[in-house]
Amino acid sequence: MKTLREILNSGTAYLEAHGAEGARSSMQALIAYVMGTDRTWIYLHMEEVVPEEKLVQLRELLRERSRGVPLQHLLGSVEFFRRTFRSDARALIPRPETEELVELALRIFPRSIPNPRILDMGCGSGVIGITLALELQAMKPDVVLADISPAAISLALENATSLGARVRTFRSDLFSAWQHPTDEADTRILPPSTFHLIVANLPYVPEHEQLQTEVTHDPASALFGGEDGMEVIRRFLSQAKSHMEPGACMILEVGHDQGERAIELMQQAGFDNTTLHSDLNGVPRFPVCLAPEK
Repeated sequence: MKTLREILNSGTAYLEAHGAEGARSSMQALIAYVMGTDRTWIYLHMEEVVPEEKLVQLRELLRERSRGVPLQHLLGSVEFFRRTFRSDARALIPRPETEELVELALRIFPRSIPNPRILDMGCGSGVIGITLALELQAMKPDVVLADISPAAISLALENATSLGARVRTFRSDLFSAWQHPTDEADTRILPPSTFHLIVANLPYVPEHEQLQTEVTHDPASALFGGEDGMEVIRRFLSQAKSHMEPGACMILEVGHDQGERAIELMQQAGFDNTTLHSDLNGVPRFPVCLAPEK
């Protein structure tokens, strides 16, 4: 039988030997998950002996982690904006930079608009739209989540339900869900026609770029944006203006070297007041624009 201290140290060494990122923090999280507790408890009980059935479970999780399976997939959850969201292979694991996208949206979006219509395009697990729905709930927003992947939509719905967020979901290849029915037998419900705020973290990885092992566990459709990584963003910007209220705000998250190009695409598409905001590491990652005033 082994103590928590022995397991933590040996497991950390095992993950380090296999090149796992954040080996010690991963080991702490896995122990806490298996023991049904938190990391603080671990350090208060370092000499406690771990039952064999827990060790069996932990060894399997360690093997998966050593093979590059993301910690979030093993735990089935991810922390985002102080909330716990379900996370698995159905959608992209939200990155820390995406929390900064939400913070930016909350900082610049005016609170004077009653019942604002908000669109999270390419929503994935729904972390952006759901967080905005919860943070702005006093404004009673109409929040729409859209994604091309039915699997991602199902995960977003699970997250919205578990967190009590009022949102609507639509399966859509960008704005395809906004196409009007072609005959009377088509009873599809259409999303709102225009929005006051659009946020989007669309696929932006160039298709031939080599990725870290962990990232390859995310859906390819949520990662790759064509030859230069801008294909989906380019198509999105060409369609978005007609779905925005006059003066409405749009905020994107793009790759580390794509900010200036995204601003150019916004300007070419006829958007006003384009600005480029950097993340906490100084990377110009968040292009912002406004729809023209009528």
